[in-house]
Amino acid sequence: MVQPPSPFLDEPPSSPSLTAYDREHMALYLRLLDSARDGAAWQEAVQILFGLDPAHEPERCRHVHDTHLARARWMTEHGYRELTRPGH
Repeated sequence: MVQPPSPFLDEPPSSPSLTAYDREHMALYLRLLDSARDGAAWQEAVQILFGLDPAHEPERCRHVHDTHLARARWMTEHGYRELTRPGH
């Protein structure tokens, strides 16, 4: 089992620019994108990547998964640009 980043929020910060949280959780975002691309069930992804039990807290787990996946997708469309700027 992959160790989840610690700590993680139930919802990543929403910002029009890259946050410290984004940088800290980059590997998690990449794993979420891979799991979505591979067609993995969200329940499996949240259990493996976050260490949460979707049978015990289904609403929270779905929220954690969906909001982090949305932020990961934002990174692929917008946030990555900040990573390519000099000095960032």
